[in-house]
Amino acid sequence: MGSTAESLCQNDPNETALSQRQLDAFWMPFTSNRDFKQQPRVIVGAKGHFYKSADGRQVYDLFSGLWSSGIGHGHPKIVEAIAKQASELDYCMSFQLGNDKAFLLADRLAGLAPEGMDHVFFTNSGSEAVDTALKIALAYHQANGDFSRVGLVGRERGYHGANFGGISVGGIMPNRQLYQGNLLPRVYHLPTTYDREHQAFTDGQPQWGSHLVEELEKICRVNGSHNIAAVIVEPAAGSTGILPPPIGYLERLREICTKHGILLIFDEVITGLGRVGDSFAAQRMQVIPDIITTAKSLTNSMVPMGAAIVNKKIYQTIVDDSRSDNRNVEFFHGYTYSGHPIAAAAGLATLDIFEQEGTFETARELETLFAELLHSFDDHPKVIDVRNFGLMGAIELETRDNQLGARGLETHKRCFWEQNVVLRNSSDILQFSPFLNAKPEDLERSFSAIKKVLDTIE
Repeated sequence: MGSTAESLCQNDPNETALSQRQLDAFWMPFTSNRDFKQQPRVIVGAKGHFYKSADGRQVYDLFSGLWSSGIGHGHPKIVEAIAKQASELDYCMSFQLGNDKAFLLADRLAGLAPEGMDHVFFTNSGSEAVDTALKIALAYHQANGDFSRVGLVGRERGYHGANFGGISVGGIMPNRQLYQGNLLPRVYHLPTTYDREHQAFTDGQPQWGSHLVEELEKICRVNGSHNIAAVIVEPAAGSTGILPPPIGYLERLREICTKHGILLIFDEVITGLGRVGDSFAAQRMQVIPDIITTAKSLTNSMVPMGAAIVNKKIYQTIVDDSRSDNRNVEFFHGYTYSGHPIAAAAGLATLDIFEQEGTFETARELETLFAELLHSFDDHPKVIDVRNFGLMGAIELETRDNQLGARGLETHKRCFWEQNVVLRNSSDILQFSPFLNAKPEDLERSFSAIKKVLDTIE
């Protein structure tokens, strides 16, 4: 197997490979660009649970897109819905006008959310959904006359997208450090829920750690609860390396927020729509927030789309109870592509498939096998922790010779080239997000392949 950019980017011998100039033109997100472009891992096709690599191999996708293609790539019913919608209505602005599919999808999505959360604001991504949710929280308190409520609370190791609002409440330092001087003011952070000493190799929710939520009471005492607008957390943290909530943590978080009149936002861009075996983690955990953000699985990632789902009280306070003239805009926020008709059509088809194929139930049934396969690595000499919740999992590797992330990236690359498996690494944490309808034999084969790599890697 060659190692030049040209040989690795060829679709077939009769086609022209990507040139170095073409490779350099794309500034890739969250990627070590210099390293990647020395040995690019290029995908040229996808169907079902497999990618087609540029050198013609079938590669199993053990991350289902980016947590997001849960029912498989290129699902024909979504393809058909997209094509049909594009031929009927390609675009219609949502400013003082609306397309039918956006309204239909909003109603369907609200029907999957917890009871009372029946209003949907569409965005183009999870990052935009988070910024929208933060704006809605601020607008709600302003509409109530609580003008001092401008503080926001996030959590260490939290990931809420890459926009300024999201990285302000987020708690992953590399995402923040370049922009520290320009982040939102009056943002506070809860401690991470993770402590390896007390939680290592836990299957599901750890017993230890619920007391960490009491830091919110301290934040309220020091800064005044009347100055806090909202708390945002991932019910189970994903991008940082799969951190399930300690037992009792989310329940207590809800109690404290209710006590102090603080809105609770669940960022369910990853956990929403089947990833944890239910419509949302809110239902799985039986903890109901005031706002839920979602994206990724909403269209099975075939068209970009996100959303903020809010409870009736918030909508009524901002919109129905607005003191402004009926002709005035109640909430000055939105995007050119909010409720895009093609994205909405893809979303409707996706929700149809979830229902018709029993996707959430299938995902729940896969959890036991997935956990067993993950925890078969508990005793591996290069593994220092294994964590899982729903169909989210992580194997954390011991860092090699103080080279943070080197072993994780090498594992990712060797799995791709040698074992025909795609997984995600975040530094030395290997992350897994299998298809919601994955075949058990594919999972077993893929984790066996990963073990082969870990057994031979330095």
